[in-house]
Amino acid sequence: MAEDFAKAVEDGLRLGKRIYLGKDRAVAVAPPKPLPLMNKSPQFYLPSAPMVYAVIYDPKIVDNPDIPSYQPHVHGRLDPPALIPLQMNAINLDVDCYVDTAFVHVSGTWRVHCVMSSRSCYCRIAVPMGEQGSIQGVEVDLPKKSYSTELIGVEEIKGIKKTAKLEDGQFLTPHIFTITIPKIHGGTCISIQLRWSQRLSYNDGQLSLTVPFRFPEYVNPAIKNVARKEKIQLNVNSSIVAGMVQTTSHPFKEFRRETGEIAFLYEADVLTWSETDLSLSYSVSSSVIFGGALFQSAPIYDSDQRDMFCIYLFPGNQRNTEVFGKAVIFVVDVSGSMRGKPLESTKHALNTAFSKLSPEDSFNIILFSGETFLFCTSMVLASLEEVEKAFEWIANQHCSGDGTNIFIPLQKAVDMLSNTHDSIPMVFLVTDGAVEDERKICEWMNKVVKNGESLCPRIHTFGIGSFCNHHFLRMLSMISHGKYVACFDPDTIATRMQKLFSNCLSTALANITIDALDDHEQIEVYSTCIPDLSSETLLIICGRYQGSFPDTLKAKGILGDSSSLVIDLKVEKAKDIPLDKFIAKRQIDLLTAQAWFSENKQLKEQIANLSIRTCNISEYTRMVLVQKRKSDKDSAGAQKVKKKGIASKLLKSGEPQKILLEILTVGFGNLVATAENIRPGSEEEILPEVGKAASNWCGQLCKNCCCMCCLECCSKMGNQCGAILTQLLGALACIGCCSLCCPEEG
Repeated sequence: MAEDFAKAVEDGLRLGKRIYLGKDRAVAVAPPKPLPLMNKSPQFYLPSAPMVYAVIYDPKIVDNPDIPSYQPHVHGRLDPPALIPLQMNAINLDVDCYVDTAFVHVSGTWRVHCVMSSRSCYCRIAVPMGEQGSIQGVEVDLPKKSYSTELIGVEEIKGIKKTAKLEDGQFLTPHIFTITIPKIHGGTCISIQLRWSQRLSYNDGQLSLTVPFRFPEYVNPAIKNVARKEKIQLNVNSSIVAGMVQTTSHPFKEFRRETGEIAFLYEADVLTWSETDLSLSYSVSSSVIFGGALFQSAPIYDSDQRDMFCIYLFPGNQRNTEVFGKAVIFVVDVSGSMRGKPLESTKHALNTAFSKLSPEDSFNIILFSGETFLFCTSMVLASLEEVEKAFEWIANQHCSGDGTNIFIPLQKAVDMLSNTHDSIPMVFLVTDGAVEDERKICEWMNKVVKNGESLCPRIHTFGIGSFCNHHFLRMLSMISHGKYVACFDPDTIATRMQKLFSNCLSTALANITIDALDDHEQIEVYSTCIPDLSSETLLIICGRYQGSFPDTLKAKGILGDSSSLVIDLKVEKAKDIPLDKFIAKRQIDLLTAQAWFSENKQLKEQIANLSIRTCNISEYTRMVLVQKRKSDKDSAGAQKVKKKGIASKLLKSGEPQKILLEILTVGFGNLVATAENIRPGSEEEILPEVGKAASNWCGQLCKNCCCMCCLECCSKMGNQCGAILTQLLGALACIGCCSLCCPEEG
């Protein structure tokens, strides 16, 4: 999908060459580079900041809405359409940071500068988000109507008659959300507001934030030397972490400092929009593990009127403390669907993980498909010799056999770890498939944890693609004090897996308990087990309670030298933090895993209500695009069109119209795709052979043509006669515009 999108933008930039904006104006089609457009990487055309595109099916409508010009006549229809980036007239960015979560609000205006004023086009909004981004809302304001997204329950879907196409509301990549707004006339100014949340990363005692804010040159308005206002406001809640705030991307000025909050502002008149992502980092200066607890009353509009709490633990600087011994087993899926990049990336990440083991640690490797393959029948010490053998063994392994059986290799791994002493037993489970006995596996693991020793095996799970059941993997890790990571982009598998390995292999505090949480019957913790604290990340525990919250809390755990640690947690009321917003995404994720496992209908309804109230997508809600027409002040003008069929009905209709978007969540796994060993993301439509031939021939002829019509038309022909005819018509059409868009080639 991302490559198709990038190709459509490339076609749109080429098509934009048709636009004439006057003698004193110029449209920047692309940054001046020595390489031609066709040689750019597809990643170059993916949005690196909020963007809006005109969706062009009919190239005849492309023109300046203010200064109509002669355009060579073109035939055909673009399918898929080209995407012309719209010029941006204003942009504001507001970011609120609370502990490890940022809430981002972007407001801006774009103009449909590339479509005749008498014609209209669809406009596609692209929202790139940062680390673990979650879209929370899109609002579009037009002269006569407005659009906004909202979440509805599953039952409400039945009353919606119109459903959007897949490309009109989807995640282009895991971090780029796109949505299409219906017909907008050429020359219209579009006011858009975008909201999303994303995580801050923690590394070496610093919390860091990066917000995508790099605008390509071709979104700068064509009018020369006219300054425009660019504004960024950054609010950092400092009531929890009293660290030094550092900003490296923009020249911020501190304009407000109050108890618990520091506010920064960047405001400037610019000729070109920001070419740098917003970045922020602030230090957490402490040499010891520390933490605290926040509590807050539930909002009035919350259906769950129990109060909420959040407990946080920071690892501090643990470099000089004794580390835990480790007994690690890597359980890796090698079924047919893992062939290619998924398995190769996993092998690369495993090699990195081996380098983090000390000679006193032990390890093993279990590969599985329908069968199980062991590196060794028992745990082996991570000596240089054994690690080199593991490197060689892994390098020679290939995807083998059909089927996916997770239970047997997982049982073997847990059995092997039952005899480990003075080490944290860990299992890293890597898979891209779903299996039928997932609940059985969770029930079995529950018994292992309850009947096991003080250090039970941690099951750390890594899910690849959308065919595996990510809620099962989250639940399995939650039961066993483990961690869970999902990866939907094949290009980031190695990086994200290495981060998981590094995080879990650097445990700072294990077997964590919070005294009052275990004894207080009216306190509910969303996570069934508290995961270990890593020296490379902070830990957040959240939940609800009734009655009064305890005045004092103590966190207890085990250090690497087997000694116990008790931490006094600072308990305070969260005055400056919207705790319901801050914990909502975590709450939905954890409760969804439990709802899948228990199949509890009430829990599903609770998640749906929370999802709708906090604007966080869930498995039990769907997103809709709501269109509202503004009241027409010129009633006489409305009367003039009352006999014009459908248009009059739309003007009279005061009811909001809802368009149902495709499902935006990952679902609960795909057993059929797993059984057939389909690689995630590999299902692509294949053109008929005749269509392929026509497309190749015509693409070679017109690769520098701005209209690209013949390429798109030929790909749709169903027989050779039609293909030849389309090629001929397309070639004739392109002759007319070659002199305009490719003068250097004659």
